[in-house]
Amino acid sequence: MAIAVYPGSFDPITYGHIDIVRRARKLFSKLYVAVVANPHKSPLLTVEERIDITRAALAEEGVNGIEVISYDGLLVNCAREHGADAIVRGLRANSDFEYEFQMALTNRDLAPEFESVFFMTAGKFSFLASSMVKEVCAYGGDVSTFVPTSVEIALKKKLQK
Repeated sequence: MAIAVYPGSFDPITYGHIDIVRRARKLFSKLYVAVVANPHKSPLLTVEERIDITRAALAEEGVNGIEVISYDGLLVNCAREHGADAIVRGLRANSDFEYEFQMALTNRDLAPEFESVFFMTAGKFSFLASSMVKEVCAYGGDVSTFVPTSVEIALKKKLQK
């Protein structure tokens, strides 16, 4: 079986992301969740915090055998470094498709040895976005249906600072 990298900002990881991880893990012998240090975004959480929170959330949800890593620069370089055959991405809506289609074509031009594999999110997560979770949490709302308890605790702690 093949090796895959599932990249994202994971600021923070949500049940939607975990759904994709669970499903991708069934198809790949090794799956890396790759937390990107994107200088063009302003994440709430540091890369180290996102890695720790992602590991804790996966453990809490009983998702084992996943390695959480970080990278900066080109995704294809990260994939090469980890011996990946595929890049996993999740799709929620049409707007995701257009962006992901562009990225997949760009990655194919840069590194034709990788396949992009897309997972449609479960319907109940089709609206879920990390930005929405952060906003709801910042205003004191209940995010327990969107993220594991470990993520909710970490977000509340971070937002109190």
